[in-house]
Amino acid sequence: MSGVCIFCKIIRGEIPSMKIFESEKTYAFLDIGPLSRGHSLIIPKHHGAKLHDIPDDQLSELLAVTKKIALAQGVENYNVLQNNGRIAHQEVDHVHFHLIPKPNETQGLGIEWPTQKVDKDALTKLLEEIKAKM
Repeated sequence: MSGVCIFCKIIRGEIPSMKIFESEKTYAFLDIGPLSRGHSLIIPKHHGAKLHDIPDDQLSELLAVTKKIALAQGVENYNVLQNNGRIAHQEVDHVHFHLIPKPNETQGLGIEWPTQKVDKDALTKLLEEIKAKM
């Protein structure tokens, strides 16, 4: 997959990008289809489609780099978004974090948050299932 992956091609320099940061493990660049000014992508150099496909040691810098880009831009309000799978809105099958500045109500990420009513017993059962597998 990594042979045809657009993000792997960007990392290898086969496709130009507006590179903000690069290290041994991490690559960050401006999104060319931004939701707002400064919308950036921060990716591990290790190819993997979903977060659980990336070894832990390859994830160690991602949030720190995201934070540094936010600080460098001086953004006050912003979203950090990471999607896994098509129905979760993932378009490129290479893990990537979006840093999306939210300068006002109309620019940046717009989301709905359809909360669900939940039975406390069912929630407690779920908690125990998750904890048992950690």
